[in-house]
Amino acid sequence: MRIPTELYRPSLGLLTDFYQLTMAYAYWKSGLERLEAAFHLFFRRNPFEGGFTVACGLEYAIDLFESLHFTPEDLAWLADVRGSDGERLFEPAFLDHLGSLRLACDIDAVPEGTVVFPLEPMVRVTGPILHAQLIETPLLNLINFQSLIATKTARVVLAARGDPVLEFGLRRAQGFDGALAASRAAWVGGCSATSNVMAGRLFGIPVSGTHGHSWVMAFDDELSAFRAYAEALPNNCVFLVDTYDTWQGMRHAIQVGEELRARGHRMLGVRLDSGDLAWLSSQARQMLDEHGFQSARILVSNELDEHLAASLKEQGAKISGWGVGTRLVTGHPDAALGGVYKLTAVRKPGEAWRPKVKLSEQTIKTSVPGILQVRRYQGGAEAVADVIYELGAPPEGPVTMVDPLDPTRRRSIPDDTSSEDLLLPIFRAGRRVYDPPPLTSVRERVSSELSRFHAGVKRFVNPHRYPVGLERALHDLRTRLIVEARGSP
Repeated sequence: MRIPTELYRPSLGLLTDFYQLTMAYAYWKSGLERLEAAFHLFFRRNPFEGGFTVACGLEYAIDLFESLHFTPEDLAWLADVRGSDGERLFEPAFLDHLGSLRLACDIDAVPEGTVVFPLEPMVRVTGPILHAQLIETPLLNLINFQSLIATKTARVVLAARGDPVLEFGLRRAQGFDGALAASRAAWVGGCSATSNVMAGRLFGIPVSGTHGHSWVMAFDDELSAFRAYAEALPNNCVFLVDTYDTWQGMRHAIQVGEELRARGHRMLGVRLDSGDLAWLSSQARQMLDEHGFQSARILVSNELDEHLAASLKEQGAKISGWGVGTRLVTGHPDAALGGVYKLTAVRKPGEAWRPKVKLSEQTIKTSVPGILQVRRYQGGAEAVADVIYELGAPPEGPVTMVDPLDPTRRRSIPDDTSSEDLLLPIFRAGRRVYDPPPLTSVRERVSSELSRFHAGVKRFVNPHRYPVGLERALHDLRTRLIVEARGSP
């Protein structure tokens, strides 16, 4: 399903920050609209103080860019935007230019589900500077959020150690569009199902749900509520047992489970939503097993995240399914991934690229110049290092990589080390050349990718810093440009 056309107006041309349009106008006014530019999208730190990030959201961006245009209604609205003097800000000829604009950029990106690290380009955009500038905001919006949620989910799934994780976050998500994007990203990150029915229809994600406390409270007593639910949905019986008293709820669930069994059906399990989940789940497991319900699952909810799940596992909790909502779909405690989109090179048509560098008092905010690619090296079944290099000068023979934050730290990679380049062609001259894989394949990619990294990269506390460096020639170019820029008047 194509989300923009199903949920939004046909044109999303105005889904951008206003300064993108003012810069586009200034490029046009200055005669620079044909200047070609290279931009790279990357982030500076992993979210959640973690050791990795999962790339997600590319298919949304592909959908948006394939249909990107400005409608007559968009242009009419822009024509009435005023400057500080009360006069119209944009000339009619510029608005005509926008009206005929169709994306003409080359776009390369890491496939969704790829594990990535700070400072590595996730997306590279090259083409007319006006075009590349206009897509900055929507690209960041789509990649930042879904990558954040996919990463959070992957961490929760790691903590659950093979137990199914169910995404229950619709009611706490940031709007219905945020909820849909979060459900999609959570499925990519490893969730087994979602409570979000529209996400189930749009993305083919299995849907799951039990009943709420309100169902029990609508009846005169809990036993009647469970019996009525079993009568209505004998093939979907997971009973929420803590509306009044958890142990009484367990007894009622077992009683109705035995009645279901006598009718040829099976109670699927119970859900705990409050209290000491480690102790309660252990006692519930004992009660279920004593009455012959060894296959019944114990599901838990209640403000779960990867840290609580890991703690419960360490305490020996008898939990077989995790319903995770608020802290997953909001990316708690990180508000955003923090991805940025930086210009790294320019050229006039027919000329060579001129690399550009942005300086900062903070080393981590000094950009990497050039047309960049990322090469991942692998020793055996394990990824060992990533090298960022300039596309026009790919690494040959033994490679020396330089830490971009500490140039005294260097590492050599033998020339017989197997490798792959991460950025793949997505658009060429505005035409899509890449077919997004099915979402199930993206989900499988996350699991496969994570299996390639040392356990230390995936731990939650003080994770191992995976080696990412600049190829030595790129480091030297960057250093030279920094020195030149600092010496400029």
